[in-house]
Amino acid sequence: MLQKGMTKVEIERELYGRGDFVLIDNITRFLKQSGGVPLDTKKFLYIKLIEIYERRSMCSEAGRLCEVLAELSITSQEKINHLLRATENYIKTGFFDKVDYTMKKALAESTISGKAQIYISVKSFYKNQAETYEKEKRRNNALKTYEKMLRMDIFENNRLDIEKKLLLLYKDLGMIKEFMELNKRIGG
Repeated sequence: MLQKGMTKVEIERELYGRGDFVLIDNITRFLKQSGGVPLDTKKFLYIKLIEIYERRSMCSEAGRLCEVLAELSITSQEKINHLLRATENYIKTGFFDKVDYTMKKALAESTISGKAQIYISVKSFYKNQAETYEKEKRRNNALKTYEKMLRMDIFENNRLDIEKKLLLLYKDLGMIKEFMELNKRIGG
């Protein structure tokens, strides 16, 4: 059982060999009950929880904890990194409103030159997730992701490629009206 005053090594030893759900329960209970835990220990435990949630594909919870971790972070770059990780997890779950919110928080912490890097990262997260959905034959999820990508200004240079992929998805999903409208618009 985790106790106040334990070092990271002692915590690692205590957690070693336990199942993921036991770890989630123990760490969560410890973080809720213990006040006065050093900041570096809290961060360490939150990172452990995030890793467990990501391994278990519980990305919504991992994203939420990344936001908490960003609030505990001191430097802007550390906050941005945690917010980008939250953004990536929210993209995996399809919570696009939360994606927009965390991306705006990351942009607020960033410098002008850093904003471009954030846009590139988010663009990459969306593209990777849409391609993953396509490979897994999860066409409806891919469709929603591509439609979201089109609504974002950061995808202007890839607009035609995205629209072509949408055409195929509309056709595969039997969305004839949407297929015809998009086909007419792009002149295909």
